[in-house]
Order: sequence, then structure tokens, then C-alpha cells
Amino acid sequence: MTQATAPLAAPATDNNLVMRRRIALTMLFLVGTINFVDRQLLSILVEPVRAELDFTDTQFGLLTGLAFALFYAAMGVPVAMLADRWNRVKLIGIACVVYSGFTMACGMVSNFWQLALMRFGVGAGEAGGTAPSLSVLADYYPPAERPFAIGLLTLNGPFGVFVGAAFGAWAAANIGWRGAFMVIGAIGMAFVPIMLWLVREPARGQMDKEKMADEAISFSQSLALFIRRRSLRLLLIGSALAAFVSYGMLNWIPAFLMRTQKMPLEAMATYYAPAAGITFGIGILGGGWLVSQRAKISPRAYGSIPALASLLLIPTFIMALMADSWQMSLALLLIPMAACTVYVPPALALVQNLTPPRSRATAAALLLLVFNIIGLGMGPVFTGVLSDMLKASFGDDSLRFALIGLVPFAAAAGIAQFSMTRHLDRDFAE
Repeated sequence: MTQATAPLAAPATDNNLVMRRRIALTMLFLVGTINFVDRQLLSILVEPVRAELDFTDTQFGLLTGLAFALFYAAMGVPVAMLADRWNRVKLIGIACVVYSGFTMACGMVSNFWQLALMRFGVGAGEAGGTAPSLSVLADYYPPAERPFAIGLLTLNGPFGVFVGAAFGAWAAANIGWRGAFMVIGAIGMAFVPIMLWLVREPARGQMDKEKMADEAISFSQSLALFIRRRSLRLLLIGSALAAFVSYGMLNWIPAFLMRTQKMPLEAMATYYAPAAGITFGIGILGGGWLVSQRAKISPRAYGSIPALASLLLIPTFIMALMADSWQMSLALLLIPMAACTVYVPPALALVQNLTPPRSRATAAALLLLVFNIIGLGMGPVFTGVLSDMLKASFGDDSLRFALIGLVPFAAAAGIAQFSMTRHLDRDFAE
């Protein structure tokens, strides 16, 4: 049976399908977790790395943001176009080998430029993970279940933050920051054969209610989907601004707690790691679940729920930054750390639901391109540059006020997300 004539919707009660989708979700979750640990590790190890290699906050912002994001973004679209035409599971495995190898190489550098080059490689490799994984899940789950399934997949982010923070803090004290990069890279290499053995490539479009064209479409046609549909245009704007805030927070909160609030490194593993992992997980899984439930009543939930989360973040984040102790800051940060990730599953699911099967990886990559150029690429750099500018006047408190500079972007994200709701009914009807 060819892919074009494969059944379009296998029954949800098919035990083999249920088992295959669970295995696929589990394995892709673990691959994504390794991806996020690789990405987060440098943020946790910033102080020992900075002490040895002697670089500024601006350079650190470049390392954790722009250096990674440029190559992630540059490779994301061509790799996603390949995923719409080739075996996605094999492509994910190759990507994991690449970024794990460059992660190991991060432990061998001796200066800023060498580390930046290795981060380029990590970013290029990780570009082959997320978009193909989303496309695979879209062919294992029907449209109504995709926000929650994608929410479960993207729990790899908070879980990766938790593992990265806990392992990074332990490694800094026991095996050194170089050893930490070597160990995590080796784990990624070892996991690939297991994933390739267990995960099967699904037939494209098998879970969609109506048969769609089976041919892959061009990049310009994929881009036209975002231009033609107002909800997708506003999704790009709102998601870019939300990513700017969330990545700016994610990459700098550990340094803020340690440097400005004097949180001991040991407390990062004991308190920050579980707090970050749990709150990011609540935001992502809660966002996916809420949208899955509310979207059964109205598709406007794809915009209204992220908008409310963006607006909730603002006062709680300011209070956390102005607290007098690291304990109070961490307690108050629980709400904004959860709220800053709510937008992720609805945004990724909306793109999967409004695009045809053989354009879904490319469409997801276009959204991720915006996430990473505006969010990951510019959010941490903006915060680092602002912190360096304020350092002469505020000393270690400069990072506190630099993080407050993210607040106007959170407000703009909420406005764009709420504006999107006006167009969702029509775009879903089409």
C-alpha cells in the first residue's frame, strides 16, 4: 500500500496504533529532553565558565542566544523541508548525533570564540529535532488531541531545564563544567540507536478527517499559508514576543538568583531545578490541556488562553525581581515561570491544524524560526546588553533592572495573542 492510498484515520481503539503513538511520544520526548539539557547546560554553568574563560554578560547573551539561534534558525527551514519529503524519524536521529557531538566538543574549548563555534554546531544539529517531531505526532494524533499531545511533547523543555539545572549544579561541584558537557553529549549519542529501533515512521495525514494533497509543497507556498491567514500572521507576532520574554527569563534567571540575590550554587540543584521544571511543566502541559478543552467550544482558545497568561506574568515577575532575598524571589517567580510557557503548545498545535500534512514540518519550522530569531536570538542578548549598560550605575543589581526591561514585550505579546482570536473562527471554517 502506498502512502497516498493509506487509510486516512486509523481507529483510536486500535491497540497497535495506541501503543505506537505512546512509544513515539515517549521517545520523542526523551530526544527533546536531551536537546534542552544541551541548550540549558551553559546557562546553569555560566558562572564557572565565565570565571575561566573571562567573558562579559553581552558575550554570554550571545552564546546562549544569538550564537545558538542563528544556526538553529538557518538550518531549521531546509531541514524541515527535507522532513516533509524524507523519513522524519531517521532525520531526528541524525540531528541528535550532530548536536550531541558538538555538546561534547563544548567541553574542550579554551576561549570565547571556540565556545561560540561549538554552540553554532549545537544549534545547527538541534534544528533537526523539533519540527520533524511535531510532524510525526500530527500523524499519530487526530486534530482535537494535538494541543495536549504537543503539550506532553514540549514538557521536554521544563524537564530538560530541571535535569540541566540539577545535573549542571552537581557537575560544577564534582566533575567540572567541561566534564558536564562531555557526559551529556555522550548520553545523547548512546540514545539514538534506541530511538531508531522503537519509533516507526507514520503514514502522512492518516489522522486527518479529510484526505489532503499528498505532495510536498514549496517553501514559498508554505510561507503563503502564513500570509493568507490573519490568525497565523498574528500568531507569528504574538509568539515571537512571548518567546523573547520567555527565553530572556529562562537564560538569565539562574544568573540573577546567583549573582544579584546571592543564591548559593548548591541551592540551584536543591530549589531552583525542581521549581523551574515543575512550573515550566505546569505552564506547558496546562496550556495544552486548557486549549484542548476550550477549543472544543471555540477555536478562540488558541489565542485567549496564551493572552491571559502573558498578562498574568507582568505583575508577578516585577514583584519577584524586586524581592529582598533569593528565597522570596524564587517563590514569587513560580507564577511567571509557569505563565511564560503557556503559549508554546497552542501555537505549535495551531500551525499543525491549519496546514496540510506535507507542509507541517516546514510550517512548524517557520514558526520556530520566529521563536528562535526574535525569542532565543534576541531576548537573552537584549537582557545581557542592558545589564552591561546598567552595571556602572547599579553593579550586580543591573541584571534585576535588565530583566524588568522584558515586561513591555510581555504586554505586547498579550495584545497580539488576544487580537488573533477575532480571526480563528473563519480560518478554522476555511
